[in-house]
Amino acid sequence: MPSGAKKNRFNWYDAIVYSLLLLFTLLTLVPFLFVVGGSFASTKELLEKGVVLFPTQFSLDGYKYIFSTSTFITSLLVTVWITVSGTAVNLVMTILTAYPLSKSELKGQKICMMLIVFSMIFSGGMIPTYLVVKAFGMLDSYWSLIIPGAISGFNLIVIRNFFQQLPEGLEESAKIDGYNDLQILFRIVLPLSMPVIATFALFYAVGHWNTYFNAILYITDSAKWPIQVLLRQIVILSMGGIGDSNAFDVNFVPPAQTVKLAAIVVATVPILLIYPFLQRHFTQGMMLGAMKG
Repeated sequence: MPSGAKKNRFNWYDAIVYSLLLLFTLLTLVPFLFVVGGSFASTKELLEKGVVLFPTQFSLDGYKYIFSTSTFITSLLVTVWITVSGTAVNLVMTILTAYPLSKSELKGQKICMMLIVFSMIFSGGMIPTYLVVKAFGMLDSYWSLIIPGAISGFNLIVIRNFFQQLPEGLEESAKIDGYNDLQILFRIVLPLSMPVIATFALFYAVGHWNTYFNAILYITDSAKWPIQVLLRQIVILSMGGIGDSNAFDVNFVPPAQTVKLAAIVVATVPILLIYPFLQRHFTQGMMLGAMKG
């Protein structure tokens, strides 16, 4: 039998793998589709059916109510700022730490790596971290959501491994041409590292977009809340009490359930839109960074 026909034969192992992938896809996708469908349904239809995938009574009341006030927009802009600036800080700090540690001739390299791995296993804990943030005067500051997690130990190790796989001849040739270490990093190493950088930029960005627990700990001013904390308030209150009642009729009743679903959609869609632009780098970046331990 030709080897090609043998490779293309569909077996039970493939069937089980594809079935599990389909199951996991449905488990993650279907609830979100119900949230999107419910956000466009009328309150009456939502109360009657409970969950709505394809609304028959199309309504934008939830979205109108959310965008009727500046509170939601402010929280959304705060989250965008934290995501953009936080991701930039993460990448700069991680790259500037990982590149020197990728050089075996660096004195103390092994000790530094041992300390990084140790910090991944044994963290300081919530209260010591809070006291450090307070001591540096970062409470109620957006920097409290960025600085304490400026470097992820796991991401640093993967990026360091990627740098170690780059051909040494490239850097030696650059040194012969008169490049210093920073010129080698920015002109040679980083252009060759775009897949892994794009991958971890996405990881960091998603982490900042979903900032929730740290924001509750460090941000007490409600005007500085990121979108996830505001969303928590909406879900807890279940009254959608964020809109501007002056923008609606006196008889208007805020559609609580629809407002919750619309808020989830508005908080989720922006970060989902980033993924297609980084997807082509995603798989390649993870594989390249994970090949060498």
